Amino acid sequence: MSLLNQVAGAAARTAGGLVPRFRPGNLDDRDPDTMRELLPGTWLLASAWYRPDVRGLHHIPQEGAALIVGNHSGGSQSPEVFVSQLAIASYFGVERPFYQLAHRMVLNSPVGGLLRRFGTIEADPRNAERALREGALLLVFPGGDYEVFRPSWQSATVDFGDRKGFIRLALEHDVPIVPQVTIGGQEQALFLSRGEGLAKLLRLDRTLRLKSLPIILAPPFGLVVGPFTPFIPLPTKVVIQYMEPIDLRATYGEDPDVDAVYADITGRMQDVLTALQHERRFPVIG
Repeated sequence: MSLLNQVAGAAARTAGGLVPRFRPGNLDDRDPDTMRELLPGTWLLASAWYRPDVRGLHHIPQEGAALIVGNHSGGSQSPEVFVSQLAIASYFGVERPFYQLAHRMVLNSPVGGLLRRFGTIEADPRNAERALREGALLLVFPGGDYEVFRPSWQSATVDFGDRKGFIRLALEHDVPIVPQVTIGGQEQALFLSRGEGLAKLLRLDRTLRLKSLPIILAPPFGLVVGPFTPFIPLPTKVVIQYMEPIDLRATYGEDPDVDAVYADITGRMQDVLTALQHERRFPVIG
């Protein structure tokens, strides 16, 4: 075994030991009382920093479970997670159960405790299934770290990396899909590379479920390497558009072809994202 492989193996084992195990009951961490208390202040901060423009909230079903499927942007400080939390809680009220799937390391970051109280849960099939069984709204980002760390010049591209599990999840629980299309997050830093080769070399795909080790240019440190290295996000303008809900069986038949559904939904989302991109005059400014 080469020295490089030995070093990579040691780094992978060390990193793997730092990641806490899955907690199956973390849906219960959502705290409407805390949300009600903090919602005005956090919404004010988000409004000042991201100047959010949230459209189409009326497309989200008024009651019952639904799977909200979003494109992902902005690295580990993904603004659409915060903005959608606050917008949906303000629109429907904090009592309506709304959860967002996130990577395990996000939930064990310094802000992880607060995110849990606002409904962020670990991106695990057991959590997703439980949330939908209980009639909640559930937000998923199929592109995960692959999409969220894409280069900034691909900010107007929907790229789920061919991940289709969200379609099977919606079919299994017979819930509508509500596409959520976001633009702006990829402008809060200059994302240079996903660093997929480096992540594979360090075996992060096995130990941390990360396929990317991104290279980012952002204040205050300049060049930043790694998915969870902190940086100060630029105060970009974030626009979110919720599209009309899609009943998969009513739209595609009783036994839908998953590949065809995937192509159609991502194509629809891409059309909306392209239109939002055409509205923007300048990066960051919006």
